[in-house]
Amino acid sequence: MALTDIWFLLIAVLWTGYFVLEGFDFGVGTLLRVLGHDDTDRRVLINTIGPVWDGNEVWLLVAGGATFAAFPLWYSSLFSGFYLALLLVLVALILRGVAFEFRGKLDSPRWRNTWDWIIVFGSAAPALLWGVAFGNIVHGVPLDAQHHFTGTLFTLLNPYALLGGLATLSLFTFHGAVFLTLKTTDALRDRARTLARALGGTAIVFGGVFLAYTAIEHGGWAWLTSALAALLLVAAVLFAAAERDGYAFASTAAAIIAVTFTLFWSLYPNVLPSTTDPAFGLTTTNASSTPYTLQIMTWVAVAFTPIVLAYQAWTYWVFRKRISRASIPAGGGLPVVRR
Repeated sequence: MALTDIWFLLIAVLWTGYFVLEGFDFGVGTLLRVLGHDDTDRRVLINTIGPVWDGNEVWLLVAGGATFAAFPLWYSSLFSGFYLALLLVLVALILRGVAFEFRGKLDSPRWRNTWDWIIVFGSAAPALLWGVAFGNIVHGVPLDAQHHFTGTLFTLLNPYALLGGLATLSLFTFHGAVFLTLKTTDALRDRARTLARALGGTAIVFGGVFLAYTAIEHGGWAWLTSALAALLLVAAVLFAAAERDGYAFASTAAAIIAVTFTLFWSLYPNVLPSTTDPAFGLTTTNASSTPYTLQIMTWVAVAFTPIVLAYQAWTYWVFRKRISRASIPAGGGLPVVRR
């Protein structure tokens, strides 16, 4: 196997890790105002992901950095063509991070409610837009002979890509609801479990149609991985209904893995197909860095990846316990000074 193929696979693994881990973060944030009936409920929800959400985003940073270093032409064409969409994702992620930090700084319901809605937007928007982005990557975009994107923002809003966005939004929201059944107690846990069953049906519909569309277009192994993803989503709904929360979460995580690998499998050996002319598309061969660069990257990955994985596993182990309303101290924050 060539180094270009290895790094394509590693990038697929990085995106898979990001979607599995950040996926339930997005789901919890999206459901903040739905499941959180009062401020204490919402503080419980935020605290379920508080110790891990920023660590989960490291997977995105590494995936972007690996793409830049291993496939610079892919990176440049992708980030220039998808500039506005990716800028919106970046703004949403920044606002979400700021909201987590600022929400409790003032003892004001209006202040907290404002930041709560920013958390909802900062979670739902990326969950939707990542699906739109990957739908376009797999389907292809207009590229000229110099691999420059020749479309507009509206070019990216095609039916297949929008369907991909709805699929990831529904899947991540379902994933987040199931995660909350593992991390909360009492009435909040019951509401999360009830909502998970409904969201599972939505994820099956949007995800199933999107995967079927992908399999019809690309064929081959995409049918197998698509069918596996659909079966895992059905299993997750059944486990949630049977109150087997751990199995339900494992099933949603496995479904996300299957969906992500379906997309990358359908893409390979391309990294960004051209709808203008297939010859103008980018592949693992013509978009890659030099062999020497890939060799150095490989040794760095071998040395540091186990350290990062061990640290993140330790973090999840330390903060593994459930959170209840009784775990939340009385509301704080600076008093509002009115003149």
